[in-house]
Amino acid sequence: MKVALVCPYAFEAHGGVQDQVARLVRWLGAAGHEAWAVAPGEAGPPGTRSVGSWRAVRANRSAAPIAIDPRVIRRVAEAVAGADVVHVHEPFMPMVSLGAVLAAKPPVVGTFHADPGTFARNAYRVADPVVRRVASRIAVATAVSEVAASAVPSIPAMRIIPNGIDLEDYAGSGAVVPGRVVFIGRDDPRKGLDVLLQAWPRILRDVPGASLRIIGADRPSGPAGVTFLGRVDEATKRAELGKAAVVAAPNIGGESFGIVVLEAMAAGRAIVAADLKAFRGLAGDTVRWTPVGDPVVLGRAVAAVLADPEAQARLGAAARKRAAAFSGAAVTRSYLIAYRDAMEGTRR
Repeated sequence: MKVALVCPYAFEAHGGVQDQVARLVRWLGAAGHEAWAVAPGEAGPPGTRSVGSWRAVRANRSAAPIAIDPRVIRRVAEAVAGADVVHVHEPFMPMVSLGAVLAAKPPVVGTFHADPGTFARNAYRVADPVVRRVASRIAVATAVSEVAASAVPSIPAMRIIPNGIDLEDYAGSGAVVPGRVVFIGRDDPRKGLDVLLQAWPRILRDVPGASLRIIGADRPSGPAGVTFLGRVDEATKRAELGKAAVVAAPNIGGESFGIVVLEAMAAGRAIVAADLKAFRGLAGDTVRWTPVGDPVVLGRAVAAVLADPEAQARLGAAARKRAAAFSGAAVTRSYLIAYRDAMEGTRR
């Protein structure tokens, strides 16, 4: 099977959608299929077909690295030519993904990743006739979670196919460093880094000698015990996860899945996270939950788990067990079924 995987976001910028597209290209190739990514920018997994330049556009309390030139639609049509099925991620996102839905001749499988926020949800409702016309071109619609599916009411029935990771990459991640907390995320307000930094003095008071390693954000300096690592490669990230006594996910909103939470689960690490619907759907009762945006309770919870090795082991083992449902093999099988259904004309 030949599959064109359309990503609206440039691979030069890190993000969950880019990560999943790159993984799917590799997983499909390993399963004997021919797969390539289509995206703006010059980076991407081997075989990526670039469709032009991109710019950062503010969206969902973050910056989306997208192409906004309408002329990109012609280049997208050329890039997906020859595919048996076109798998479009974030089908309504201009201009690459939207262009792929409008221009593609092979059947389209669409995957919705994001919780787009109140403004976008209202825009979907106002533009409902247009949304429905675009949606009608999607043979099989999927979403990575119930949260992502609920954002698009014009497509009432979606298959839920979660994001996945290579579980074996996180097995035997290393020895825990007592008192070590790890945060992974961009330096965007919705990732909750500032909430964690507000909680840090309490954590340090309750657990003297605790350390916080921050991956993905790079600030000039931080409080005592805090180290900013900035962007790191995958091997370094996994090594840092392996040393974590606690992985903190203090996000304040706008999350539809939680790939960082899943990575921590796969590494068998204790997690303290904000009680977001998407996170709870992913991790169930394997996480110590805290109210969203509450540094006091967050600090208390992180300190309590740091001080309790038995709780760390119990939470980590439960998380690792639950992560098995999100393996790359399982996700690939689900998408292959969706591709075949799209090719055979079986809708949603």
